[in-house]
Amino acid sequence: MNKSQLINVLAEKADLSKRNSEQFVNLMVDAIIGAMVKEDRVEIRGFGSFVIRHYGEYEGRNPKTGVKITIEKKKLPFFKAGKDLVQRINR
Repeated sequence: MNKSQLINVLAEKADLSKRNSEQFVNLMVDAIIGAMVKEDRVEIRGFGSFVIRHYGEYEGRNPKTGVKITIEKKKLPFFKAGKDLVQRINR
């Protein structure tokens, strides 16, 4: 499911206009991104949680040439599915 499909499903199930549904989805995504930029944890009970993981600097190799390179430290978003979501998927 992509974003436009999510908007359509929300509009249909909640009896909203597509415009209001789109605004809701955009606000929700913006709120999650804003919290993650501040490195806050976002938890949606029954669905899962979004956190930022920190990775330190390490040495890697260029796969084409084999030359050693330094990979700079970085932060990456991570999603962990909630218990309810996992149970519903595995039914």
